Amino acid sequence: MPSVLIPTPLRKLTNELSEVSAAGASVGEVIENLDKAFPGIKDRIYDEAGEVRRFILIHVNGEDIRFLDGVKTAVTDRDEISITPALAGG
Repeated sequence: MPSVLIPTPLRKLTNELSEVSAAGASVGEVIENLDKAFPGIKDRIYDEAGEVRRFILIHVNGEDIRFLDGVKTAVTDRDEISITPALAGG
């Protein structure tokens, strides 16, 4: 199963785990299965329209899924998915 790196703001949903595994052949399937194991995490990642929130970045092995196939990006058991809230400041 792909490993998923969980950012600090979402760790309260994963029992404070910084890394978890979830089955799936695509990023979207992994997020769906992640939500089954840790209810509520999907609501923090997706907006009301079912799209990844604009301030959430998701990478597969360091590659931004916005420049791949989005949540349809294929993953394998050896892949690492990182979820990162975008940072802003001045």
